[in-house]
Amino acid sequence: MKTLVIAEKPSVAQDIVKALTPVSGKFEKHDDHFENDTYVVTSAVGHLVEIQAPEQYDVKRGKWSFANLPVIPPHFDLKPVDKTKSRLSAVVKQAKRKDVTALINACDAGREGELIFRLIEQYAGGAKTLDKPVQRLWLQSMTPQAIRDGFDSLRSNQQMQGLADAARSRSEADWLVGINGTRAMTAFNSRDGGFFLTTVGRVQTPTLAVVVEREEQIRKFISRDYWEIHAEFAATAGTYPGKWFDPKWKKEEDGEKKADRKWTAAEAQAIVDAVRGKTASVTEEATPTTQASPGLFDLTSLQREANGKFGFSAKTTLALAQSLYERHKALTYPRTDSRHLPEDYVPVAKETFEMLADSGMKHLAPHALTALNNNYVRKIPRVFDNKKVSDHFAIIPTLQAPSGLSEAEQKLYDLVVRRFMAVFFPSAEYQVTTRISVAAGHSFKTVGKVLVKPGWLAIYGKEAAEEVEDAKDGDKGQNLVPVQPGEQVGVESVEAKGLKTRPPARYSEATLLGAMEGAGKMVDDDELREAMQEKGLGTPATRAAIIEGLINEKYMLREGREMIPTAKAFQLMTLLRGLGVEELSKPELTGEWEYKLAQMEQGKLSRSTFMAEIAAMTEHIVKKAKEYDRDTVPGDYATVTTPCPNCGGVVKENYRRYTCTGADGASEGCGFSFGKSPAGRTFEPAEVEQFMRHKKIGPLDGFRSKAGWPFVAEMALKYNEEEKNWKLEFDFGDDKKNEESGEIVEFSDEALGACPKCGSPVHEHGSNYVCSKAVPTNEQPTPSCDFKSGKIILQQPVEREQVVKLLATGKTDLLDKFVSNRTRRSFKAFLAWNAEEGKVAFEFEQREGGKKYPPRKTAAKKTPFGKPAAKKTAVKTAKVPAAKKAVKTTAPKAPRKAAVGTLKPSAALAAVIGDGTYARTEVVKKIWDYIKANNLQNPADKRSITADGKLQAVFGKDQATMFELAGIIGKHLS
Repeated sequence: MKTLVIAEKPSVAQDIVKALTPVSGKFEKHDDHFENDTYVVTSAVGHLVEIQAPEQYDVKRGKWSFANLPVIPPHFDLKPVDKTKSRLSAVVKQAKRKDVTALINACDAGREGELIFRLIEQYAGGAKTLDKPVQRLWLQSMTPQAIRDGFDSLRSNQQMQGLADAARSRSEADWLVGINGTRAMTAFNSRDGGFFLTTVGRVQTPTLAVVVEREEQIRKFISRDYWEIHAEFAATAGTYPGKWFDPKWKKEEDGEKKADRKWTAAEAQAIVDAVRGKTASVTEEATPTTQASPGLFDLTSLQREANGKFGFSAKTTLALAQSLYERHKALTYPRTDSRHLPEDYVPVAKETFEMLADSGMKHLAPHALTALNNNYVRKIPRVFDNKKVSDHFAIIPTLQAPSGLSEAEQKLYDLVVRRFMAVFFPSAEYQVTTRISVAAGHSFKTVGKVLVKPGWLAIYGKEAAEEVEDAKDGDKGQNLVPVQPGEQVGVESVEAKGLKTRPPARYSEATLLGAMEGAGKMVDDDELREAMQEKGLGTPATRAAIIEGLINEKYMLREGREMIPTAKAFQLMTLLRGLGVEELSKPELTGEWEYKLAQMEQGKLSRSTFMAEIAAMTEHIVKKAKEYDRDTVPGDYATVTTPCPNCGGVVKENYRRYTCTGADGASEGCGFSFGKSPAGRTFEPAEVEQFMRHKKIGPLDGFRSKAGWPFVAEMALKYNEEEKNWKLEFDFGDDKKNEESGEIVEFSDEALGACPKCGSPVHEHGSNYVCSKAVPTNEQPTPSCDFKSGKIILQQPVEREQVVKLLATGKTDLLDKFVSNRTRRSFKAFLAWNAEEGKVAFEFEQREGGKKYPPRKTAAKKTPFGKPAAKKTAVKTAKVPAAKKAVKTTAPKAPRKAAVGTLKPSAALAAVIGDGTYARTEVVKKIWDYIKANNLQNPADKRSITADGKLQAVFGKDQATMFELAGIIGKHLS
């Protein structure tokens, strides 16, 4: 008889096998498990099973309505997670073995680890239970001895029942609130027709509320003028700066008032006049200070640091850390919320320093050697603390020295390694001098900060030193010239600087992660705040996905490093406030759940009581949305500056529409109105102004059909003769409307480059980029070319710069937001000119070794003799028409041939690229190679090219822009 041990991750299963081998015998390795005479050891890969409502309670998204709400199933069914079905089958197979008579839950020591195991056990049992005794392995350290000790003190199933109940309850409560809240808000917003998906959730909605609240503060912020007085003082040894301050000032409620600010120009100028040309007495105080290194990384602090230093998104950082953990075995498990190590990990830390010292990584090895030689690696309480280790410990390097890392992986690895080494190094030591210079009764402060011993800062070198070097304002810390005791210094110069107060900064991903982590501080109730103290909103493993989800659902935009809420986000917050279900947008909900789940873990609250409360809350949310009977929802709404196109009246926003309110802005108006969220996409305020002003806008993405699928379209305001008013209509961009109507097109934009078909200029036109000979123009009323390419292709916006690159070099950069119409999956591709087929096509990224990414695997068809049939190769070429669906063919095609050159350069052009015959794209590439080799791009404006002697003969002038280049070259080819 054997015992099955189920770990949460393969790496933990391997650690368990290594630890048990000396005491229970050697294990034999199989495909999905390890086995000896006593144990079978296998693992999940995170969640293998998820909960779902029974079939009769499931309502497809297109039919979401109040008639089907609330959805409160009496129980939850289980379904495999699609990506890990094979792993689930392997684990279940071991659990059902007749010779396996007992189970050990070796998943991570926490609520989520408990849930992972319990759901696998339930799924393996099916309609019946497995009916095999279960014990719990509870590990906070992964050293072999800690694992063996854990097996010697296994916990009983009954001891873990409270944690198991809390884990199931949290999972089911999130499902109930998320599903019912989302369906209720979607049903409310879709009352006027269409499908307006409005997702809500216990974590995502309070996170969004944080961003919206900050944006509201920014919008309402009124900047105020203030003045600072800066002086330069002359001592015998040299000069030093100082900033005026009021030594009697006391902190006020108005956070903008500070000791060094004056609020009128007259007050500031009076101080300048009083001290100009005077002498000042000097007093100073010097104190030594120390600064310890920051703590080890958990996932959230690593994501924040990587976002601040490198601009990595939380999702990117997690992916890189996961790769360094899984693929390179270079970092420990990254999805952790602990910043400490187990107390028995000191020997492992020493071994890690030895690995780093011998690794050959020249930028890290010397510091590791210093730590070993000076015995820095020892049991430091701020590093080693069992009480602060949760399911996992902090992220640190493993004993495996990595190789073959990408540039991004190397940056993240270095970040972790430097932080790991720094916590063992001594504190940095500074000498801080505070100097007060008093002239004509006015005080000026200067702070000098000198690094005496770098300590841990030595690991960061110049980067850290720059943080303490000369700040300009005189009070931020710099090296100071000495002043002798009793010396009078002169006021060499003094000026009042006029400044303005600034609104609070928008959230970056780093600061938003910090806000999610510290969300408990926003909770007023002491008990709830304490319950959230260690939790925050979401977990380190889910926060990146929450942020990405908000972006994908168009609640937020990522602009540079700023997170900006959209009109849809403001609309959701208005709705929740108006319906009286603001609890969905408050972190208090998480605090209340955490408090009650903690009580459940301790046996003080039953699972049935908690779930009954969740069901009641769910019914309350649905009831509020269902019974709301007013035309609009109260909120802070805008007035459009563009007048009504029908009567010239004032157009105002309400919850659902933009509506004419008459000339006085307070009447029923002329009846002109249009929906705020046509096809589920909410207008931004700036878009409304543009739409009203030009009576058209687009193409825009983010619309959804009634079935919920996304689509792209233009919109127009068109006059309806029957109703005698203007109506909003979708315009899907009929490519032939100009040709059919004969309407002459006049291009006003700068050409993007030369048409790859005929060499004529390519321009923006409506929803496409078109050859100037592909539409009727004054020069050529009958089109003679058919080159066009959409501005948005499969939901991927194609910017002007990318089209310029396509026309100049034959290919865009790698674009990553295409969405397949067939599978609805996103994919990456280049857009490339296929000369052989005469069209723009997809070109896919190359793998290492030159192989393209393969298609998804399908089961091999068998021949009558049982052998797999020979594989057929389908080379996929995706036609990219103008603003239409991509047409894919599966017919086998020969590999793409290089374009055959038949064009002859002029003598002037041949002097640059050489004589011979060329394809147009080949000529452009050679010209660009020449420009770059000779540094002919203007450093201040890379789009401008300065001609040397050879290029002057080609250009016919001293300078040309990159947009002109293809057109100029065309004149030199025959």
